[in-house]
Amino acid sequence: MAAAAASSTLHGVGAVASAKPRSAAPAAAAARRSVRVAAASAKGGPGSARGRLVARGAVAAKADEAAAAAGSKPGGHEVLMFEALREALIEEMNLDPTVCVMGEDVGHYGGSYKVTKGLADMFGDLRVLDTPIAENSFTGMGVGAAMKGLRPVVEGMNMGFLLLAYNQISNNCGMLHYTSGGQFKIPVVIRGPGGVGRQLGAEHSQRLESYFQSIPGLQMVACSTPYNAKGLMKAAIRSENPVVLFEHVLLYNLKEKIPDEEYICCLEEAEMVRPGEHVTILTYSRMRYHVMQAAKTLVNKGYDPEVIDIRSLKPFDLHTIGNSIKKTHRVLIVEECMRTGGIGASLRSAIIDNFWDYLDAPVMCLSSQDVPTPYAATLEDATVVQPAQIVAAVEQICQ
Repeated sequence: MAAAAASSTLHGVGAVASAKPRSAAPAAAAARRSVRVAAASAKGGPGSARGRLVARGAVAAKADEAAAAAGSKPGGHEVLMFEALREALIEEMNLDPTVCVMGEDVGHYGGSYKVTKGLADMFGDLRVLDTPIAENSFTGMGVGAAMKGLRPVVEGMNMGFLLLAYNQISNNCGMLHYTSGGQFKIPVVIRGPGGVGRQLGAEHSQRLESYFQSIPGLQMVACSTPYNAKGLMKAAIRSENPVVLFEHVLLYNLKEKIPDEEYICCLEEAEMVRPGEHVTILTYSRMRYHVMQAAKTLVNKGYDPEVIDIRSLKPFDLHTIGNSIKKTHRVLIVEECMRTGGIGASLRSAIIDNFWDYLDAPVMCLSSQDVPTPYAATLEDATVVQPAQIVAAVEQICQ
């Protein structure tokens, strides 16, 4: 049992994304090296490569506060976020024949948000598999395929539908590596659209981060820009861990310039969006843009907020978060997740446990209301954090 526990820890949530051994082709070797470089950056101290990466990101963000940190990269090409996700899938499927996609309408229809558009024609119906409307069945099939050596990418047409596959995600996907004594790895990616859209109704406006965060063995990341959407997708596919990638329905048409050359993003690293001195604002996914809108107002009022996109929802990047708190001594968490038992509640607990002595004010958390999301647009907006609330919260914290 001790051996099983040690093996589980090796490939569990605390492990950094690593590449599966592939062919001996130079491109594959270079890809594996890029994963190792990104993974190594997650373990260093302030003077390490990781510290330098964060510092460079901070300088770039300071140059253009309104843009995402990667938006001002020279060269490259402009893509929408769904196209960036599609590029990541195509690159990884070309690189590794064990990567496959399955889900409802992912094949010739191209996915409900066109992330898999054209993939069936490129790779065939066996690697881009249209499934029946049965989330528990095809998610279980994805877990079984991962156990036998494939790297499935399972799409939930809407993340709310994956509640039907909760048993497969929890008891199988998250735990089989441990319960098998390390005999099986589960390199599966579970991805799809979620969040509060535009009058999609309660059942299509689910935020499942809080549902999945307590499952041992899972990693969770949330993309917020085309740049990190592609980088996180590629890293998730190469990881030996099961990874849940959260995409937001309102960000698919977000446009940004991304590099032409290959890159990945570390699965366990937060992104410094805007460096500042007065208060640390931690956020992710769509709320990143509400926070940046509020930041413009705050700057005009004389405040200097530091904005961090946490990206990794499990585990949290406490290195980046902690360094920011030691500088600002004040924290505001802004999320679209529910207030009760949400990501913000877990993050606030981790901050209090680890950085209590550095806090000069209580940790404040702005979350969605604990109600089913209404259909009416005005009521829908009232359930979600708005920029004016963020401005008011920062003013209160900094009094």
